[in-house]
Amino acid sequence: NLLQIRAYMAQADMAHAGLQRQALGIVRAHINTYPDSCGYLAELKPEVDMKRKASEAILRIGTSSFSSKDWVGPFYPAGTNPGDFLRHYASSFDTVEVDSTYYAIPSASMVDGWIEKTPDHFLLSAKFPRSIVHAGDKAFPDASKLLMPGETYKARDQFLNVMARMGNRLGPLVLQFPYFSKKVFRSRVEFVERLDKFLEDLPGDFKYGVEIRNKAWLDKDFSELCRKHGASMVLVDQAWMPMADELEFDPITADYAYIRLLGDRKEIEAITKSWDREVIDREDRLARWADFLVEMLNRQIMTLVYINNHYAGHAPTTARRLRQLYDERTKS
Repeated sequence: NLLQIRAYMAQADMAHAGLQRQALGIVRAHINTYPDSCGYLAELKPEVDMKRKASEAILRIGTSSFSSKDWVGPFYPAGTNPGDFLRHYASSFDTVEVDSTYYAIPSASMVDGWIEKTPDHFLLSAKFPRSIVHAGDKAFPDASKLLMPGETYKARDQFLNVMARMGNRLGPLVLQFPYFSKKVFRSRVEFVERLDKFLEDLPGDFKYGVEIRNKAWLDKDFSELCRKHGASMVLVDQAWMPMADELEFDPITADYAYIRLLGDRKEIEAITKSWDREVIDREDRLARWADFLVEMLNRQIMTLVYINNHYAGHAPTTARRLRQLYDERTKS
């Protein structure tokens, strides 16, 4: 009944992908069975069109990090204290990817602060620590330690335990690997076997994503490895990696999609190192991503998109631009 629909839609958030699909199915079935009730359905959320609300329910667009001081003025109100950045951010976006966890495992008090500064429906994704996915002391990854149980599982458990404090606010946890030369892994097989073991040993209480930077390794076999473990194969828009619409296999390997728009660091840093405005026109690429997001909507795939400052110059503006392109395709 309509009260049941109201309850399902109220509970459906990105942390519960299966529940969202169930809610959308109930709404569609009710409209098909009782078309005359569409006006009453709209009264559940009188300020929005129900169809658009359904499309928004399975897509969240945010930024990679929220801590850029260059955003004060263009995005954060002038004079905003860094300690208040996340609170202001969460009034505009419903998800963020935290970058700081790559450099250090956060303290319990830091995680509790994220909880205190965000609403219940907010979703925070995070990267696994560098000590696990890179393991090198300097720029060069250390294959003798990377993903190895004796070297990384203690840090893994510390990271997962503290991130679990986020509860329903916790999004996917991402294994972001650097590019591996043959000096690090002599063959792809060596890396894949190690990754397979690491994913197998991860507790099943979390959602995971896997991002690689070796273009030749991103193929159907790699997608099947991610699918085997229920991890999302992270889709990127990055200098040398293929975009999702260029892949010749199904890139969706979990019950959600995870997308990162990263750009070309060298290209943009030759133009600017300030992140207060867009300096590169990414309209054509954003249009392709908007088309892909509509495809995800049609497949009822829950999707998270995170945009980096290095993509176009000012991540909040680009996030809003992508949302607008998506809305234009789904408003009718």
